[in-house]
Amino acid sequence: MTPYIRNNQDHLAEEFRRFENYLLQESRIALLKIQSWQFAMKTPEVGLHYQQEATAMVQQSMLSFVPNSFVLSEEGYYYQPISN
Repeated sequence: MTPYIRNNQDHLAEEFRRFENYLLQESRIALLKIQSWQFAMKTPEVGLHYQQEATAMVQQSMLSFVPNSFVLSEEGYYYQPISN
């Protein structure tokens, strides 16, 4: 008689798909922000104020420093051990 072994493949596949969709959406948003910033920098008709706002938007959202403890907290390191 074979012992019952719980199969988590469906759960893991759904978790992976959800994470991939999240990454895809975040990548699209980042690409749009970069394209907006590039457009603002290349177009001389765009005002200096808009260029400064676009630069600040890119720096604050993608080039900001994140402490290690924040990353560990977001990944759930403090709540449960992570296994590789």
